[in-house]
Amino acid sequence: SRHPWDNGAAFKVGLHESLASLDKGLREFGSRLLLIKGDTPQSLLELVKSLGVGGVYWNRRYTAEAIAADRQLKVALEEQGIPVHTFNGSLLVEPWEIKNKAGKPFRVFTPFWKNCQSSAKITAPLPMPDSIPSVKKRPSSCALGELALTPQRSWVKEINSHWQFNEQQGMALLEAFRDELVSTYSAARDVLSKRGTSTLSPYLALGILSPRQIWHAIQGAVAEHTGLNGEAEAYIRQLFWREFAYHLLYHFPETTTQPLQEKFTRFPWRDDQAALELWQQGKTGYPVVDAGMRELWATGYMHNRARMITASFLVKDLLIPWQRGAEWFWDTLIDADLANNTLGWQWVAGCGADAAPYFRIFNPVRQGERFDPQGAYVRRWVPELSQLPDKYLHQPWAAPTDVLEGAGITLGKEYPHPMVDHAVARDDAMIAYNLMRQQVAMKAL
Repeated sequence: SRHPWDNGAAFKVGLHESLASLDKGLREFGSRLLLIKGDTPQSLLELVKSLGVGGVYWNRRYTAEAIAADRQLKVALEEQGIPVHTFNGSLLVEPWEIKNKAGKPFRVFTPFWKNCQSSAKITAPLPMPDSIPSVKKRPSSCALGELALTPQRSWVKEINSHWQFNEQQGMALLEAFRDELVSTYSAARDVLSKRGTSTLSPYLALGILSPRQIWHAIQGAVAEHTGLNGEAEAYIRQLFWREFAYHLLYHFPETTTQPLQEKFTRFPWRDDQAALELWQQGKTGYPVVDAGMRELWATGYMHNRARMITASFLVKDLLIPWQRGAEWFWDTLIDADLANNTLGWQWVAGCGADAAPYFRIFNPVRQGERFDPQGAYVRRWVPELSQLPDKYLHQPWAAPTDVLEGAGITLGKEYPHPMVDHAVARDDAMIAYNLMRQQVAMKAL
């Protein structure tokens, strides 16, 4: 049976392409990628024996399931006399290295970040090798297609038309960000219609780039232009939010499905499949929410500000459990990362570490007007609204009938009526929150 956190469909599209690119790169160095289907410990032990391998090396993983599997594998190999060497290839600091004064894991970001700033020693990435020797005896490898990573739908072409999952592209994006975009990062990162962020998250999630490469590239830019210091720090802070997410996942592995704040197990969520599907399809009647959800479906990616807006709408306006949203993002994001996904959803739902207070409820109209003021983002992803003037673009239901007619829109036909009234939904969310608090208080008596 499929584990809920097995790689999602969109991520696997990226994985397929990045494995093909890795094989191509290895062949240029005189080696190749070997793919084997089967039970991991058994397949690896057979391979090690057949090749007379002197040691096995891998980069550490951090989910509870992966840690248990890797530990089991290490024991099996060492029992056969094969030394195992593991490394940190995907984080700047190990989750067990950073502790608060009481020796416990951090649950608030700012002290975690300050601790990392004063204690983290981030070594420089190693240079590329000149060659990678290939084994003399060539074991049989299965074809990449046999792994059946890519789902059978047109979506694959859509994603691949927006992305190139290879190291050259990852490095090109990093260099472009370092040389051009970092200088405007803090102002541009929330503008929905701009590429103001680094868009490196898919390359981090797939292991194409490491956070050390990114950290050192940004530090290099600061060394050349000291005026970039503040902008660079704003970006490095985001890299450490990723570190914080892994810190939490490692220390609190149950949070992928359970709220970190236990009181939220008593929250009166709604089980509403029909409403969930309208949200998934970008048919909520709130243009900025719909634009985000449609961007996600078309490209396997969503602007970070839109992620917060769409997530808030699901858990606050619709009162649908954050776990349903986390599952959808997990399956549809090419940068799906269990640590980031868990932290993000719990943060928006107000039930995690360093969570936004529950009563911080995004107004989707205000968010659209603030972060997409000219409406370029909404017009791109919700083209049926493209003829509406800016004044009504984020709230088409407020437009006079003649304005709607002039834009070719009948609400409920070309574009849906809002599925909820935000003002009413906001009140309902606060009632639900207060109900939960009363239950918790009664339990304490």
